[in-house]
Amino acid sequence: MSVRMRWIWLLQRAATGTKRTRSLLTPVGVLVFGVFTALFVVVAILVDDLLRLPKPLPDDAALPVGAPLIVVGALITAWSAFHFLRVKGTPVPFNPPPQVVTTGPYRFARNPMLTGVFLVLFGIGFSINSLSTVLVFTPVYIAFNVWELKRIEEPELVLRLGEDYVEYRERTPMFIPGAK
Repeated sequence: MSVRMRWIWLLQRAATGTKRTRSLLTPVGVLVFGVFTALFVVVAILVDDLLRLPKPLPDDAALPVGAPLIVVGALITAWSAFHFLRVKGTPVPFNPPPQVVTTGPYRFARNPMLTGVFLVLFGIGFSINSLSTVLVFTPVYIAFNVWELKRIEEPELVLRLGEDYVEYRERTPMFIPGAK
């Protein structure tokens, strides 16, 4: 069995395991995601300094451009998490909702929570005036997440939720409402 299939089966077993197991794995998932995300920003800052990259914006424009992106992204992420929590799930793949969530932002996109995180990362990049965060590291982060969703998470969702998820995936864009 391939590493990919083992990871899918591990997620599926955890997601359908006991409440205790899911509850124990949830903080681990949050920590791993948080550290992974923070590393992208830290490495980008180091790259900017090392390569002496120019700033993407004038200093007085950085916060006015970045802050709204951070706020909107955080609100989308929180709104999305709220809809997971309403059906007794979490944003962590080890402890997901037991059913397909199609309410709130999930009416418009399959992964609005990540859309919010992407906006936050772009906002951070502009706020700290980091060219590599905006033009390299956030796009790489997005590409990695798309790959992980397509290759790992979505196959696990099909395995666990079946036709309900397949139908939802066919009618709902991944990140951007109206984009197919």
